[in-house]
Amino acid sequence: MSETVIKCESVYKIFGQNAKKMLEESNGNVDAKTFQEKGCIVGVNNASFEVVKGEMLVVMGLSGSGKSTLLRCISRLTDATGGKIFIEGQDLLELNNKELIELRRNKMGMVFQSFALLPHKTVVENIAFPLQIKGTNTEESINRAMEMVKLVGLDGRENYFPRELSGGQQQRVGIARSLAVEPDIWFLDEPFSALDPLIRREMQDEFLRLQEKLQKTIMFITHDFDEALKLADRIAIMKDGIIEQLDTPANIVLNPATEYVRKFTEEVPREKVLIIEDVMDASIKNNLGDLKVSKDEIIENVAEKILTQENLVGVIDSNNNIVGSIKPSKIIDTVFGGRKNGS
Repeated sequence: MSETVIKCESVYKIFGQNAKKMLEESNGNVDAKTFQEKGCIVGVNNASFEVVKGEMLVVMGLSGSGKSTLLRCISRLTDATGGKIFIEGQDLLELNNKELIELRRNKMGMVFQSFALLPHKTVVENIAFPLQIKGTNTEESINRAMEMVKLVGLDGRENYFPRELSGGQQQRVGIARSLAVEPDIWFLDEPFSALDPLIRREMQDEFLRLQEKLQKTIMFITHDFDEALKLADRIAIMKDGIIEQLDTPANIVLNPATEYVRKFTEEVPREKVLIIEDVMDASIKNNLGDLKVSKDEIIENVAEKILTQENLVGVIDSNNNIVGSIKPSKIIDTVFGGRKNGS
């Protein structure tokens, strides 16, 4: 059983003078339009979910959907109007200021869209800065910062100033700085959205490499569905403060829970997202042809091979055991079945 690191129970964030009173009177049935008419804006509406140790939960939605507000509630940069938030079993809303500062310093790392680097400090000094605030001595903090410089691939640039770095390099400094304090939980709010598409893809690849090595518990905010599909273990899609669906990327693409989610997914090239295991038949393991494919293979990489077969194709696990089969026709259904008619 995986250990729960973040737990939200019916979290609400409502902006406005009478927010708390109106929430109490609504008995948890918050209608955004009604609240707006009475001068309140609903930022987060009844969010309940858990994030387990080592998981990357990507929260996505369009501008104004409540995704950043939710993250700010969970890091308590904003106080929730109602509900409960637990970090490793600790009730976040019960902590006093001193306890909250300790939690943030020792458990949480945060990276935001703006790099917020100190312009008069070098790369290594920027990375060492949060350690020095914690009271780590200069030598130790610089040594730790140099480890982070290597981790994010900035060797040779440790004595550059922020103005001498590209946008992607500055974002790497921001990531290294947040990792220097060795947080268990990592909050990232649209960290790559200010970067051009090529650098953005490079940063996503770098980020996945770091996560494979570090296994942090991560909440990552984005408005980019492709980015969510690439990075997430699970995705939460938000609209008007409500989590419309929280599921694996494959389930969101194959089984959208609402019309809003379906619109997000209808243009997604399924073959680039789904793996063979997502569409195989686990009950049929006999009368197979010669071709075998891995259950973990992305469909796009093996579709051509499968489509040349007349027989069922065997699906194998990492030990070469047969775990199911796939029909060539299933590949056609998967790739073209979810698209709009005529597209």
